[in-house]
Amino acid sequence: MEKIIDENKQGETLTLENKKDNNRKLFIESYGCAMNFSDSEIVASILANEGYNTTKNLEDADLVLVNTCSIRDKAEQTVRKRLEKYNAVKRDSNPKMKVGVLGCMAERLKTKFLEEEKIVDLVVGPDAYKDLPNLLAEVDEGRDAINVMLSKDETYGDIAPVRLNTNGVTAFVSITRGCDNMCTFCVVPFTRGRERSRDPQSIIEEVNDLWNRGFKEITLLGQNVDSYLWYGGGLKKDFVKASNIQKATSVNFSNLLAMCAKAQPKMRIRFSTSNPQDLTLDVIETMAKFNNICNHIHLPVQSGSNRILKEMNRLHTREEYMALIDNIRRIIPNCAISQDMIVGFPTETEADHHDTMSLMEYVKYNFGYMFTYSERPGTMAGRNMNDDVSEEVKKRRLQEIVDLQRIHSEIRTKEYLDTIVEVLIEKESKKSDAQWSGRTAQNIVAVFPKEDYNIGEFVQVRVTNCTSATLIGEAISLSENN
Repeated sequence: MEKIIDENKQGETLTLENKKDNNRKLFIESYGCAMNFSDSEIVASILANEGYNTTKNLEDADLVLVNTCSIRDKAEQTVRKRLEKYNAVKRDSNPKMKVGVLGCMAERLKTKFLEEEKIVDLVVGPDAYKDLPNLLAEVDEGRDAINVMLSKDETYGDIAPVRLNTNGVTAFVSITRGCDNMCTFCVVPFTRGRERSRDPQSIIEEVNDLWNRGFKEITLLGQNVDSYLWYGGGLKKDFVKASNIQKATSVNFSNLLAMCAKAQPKMRIRFSTSNPQDLTLDVIETMAKFNNICNHIHLPVQSGSNRILKEMNRLHTREEYMALIDNIRRIIPNCAISQDMIVGFPTETEADHHDTMSLMEYVKYNFGYMFTYSERPGTMAGRNMNDDVSEEVKKRRLQEIVDLQRIHSEIRTKEYLDTIVEVLIEKESKKSDAQWSGRTAQNIVAVFPKEDYNIGEFVQVRVTNCTSATLIGEAISLSENN
């Protein structure tokens, strides 16, 4: 299956069930990673208690918030275009509208947003959402408001997220925040701070609540989920100072996976995103032990060249990554593996590029997310390296790995021809209102005739055809399956 991110992807406008007594309207739009969408659910929950109902109609909004991404320049440019749109609406039809910027772009630019973007009334970083009521009070009094302070302990574990624009079937459960891995190309450690993990009991309570409300699948979410470590609170780096009792009762990611799987054995468990240096064998073994943990690992590699990996400060080598792939294949033979890849990192040569393609040939990923390098101000690469690969070369190399991924995706989907897969129905197919669309445990999209099935049901599907991205089949009865 092929999943190639479109850098021009539009944000998602998020709405929730409204409270009857709320009389102000919130329009919230999210861009970027899954964590941003999860954070928007936290923001909407906080503001629901402040009298805001969400709306899909921008023109009606009292408050407009955009949750931003800073990982690439193109993402930031998209947000700026949206701000121009908000400004036009504010000028032409709703002068009382207030506009705020949330998330990583707010953290990166800080006061510059208030100076550059005249329509921005408030700027709120990822760790400051609980301060929104105070900031909005300042805005109501006619003052610009900003809080971009990073926290050492905020996990929002005490906030019950609303489920925005939900299908009622799948949901995100945030388990960690921040990242301690200082990859030279990445702005996340500067915009989201140090790694800290959420109390496992609050995670299990959220999982149980989601099951009781009819959800069938969750994704445990973090910038680096494999680094999850709970020993009573605090930063991961301080674990060495913890007491012997804290260390003895600590919960790592493998433990947490097992806890979630046991808590709701009929619920599918996914997780994202993994880092090769932190994905340990005990995690893979836990996946193999529980049938309800999905057989899919998103394992960003970024480059197949050891020289470029070193320049990126990725703490794994090509050989170590390949050994990890071998272990995954050995322990979970039917596990799907997907990748992130950056093309055209500074000093990348044709030999480095060919190393990336040869690594792809070795793994034959099920799908991938591929981008050209985008210099980010403030990162080590942005400060110390010259972006010396031409745009023409970047585009050509990107097309080559996209084409190769498409070939591999087709190879992987064809492996399912004439097999039976379990599909969780999530929505109506985009191409036909006579078909359902869902995903397998390997995160592969499958479509099949609706018949008498409903959203949220697990259905056994015989695969009769496929594309590089989608399995096509027909539902079978239990008796036929036997």
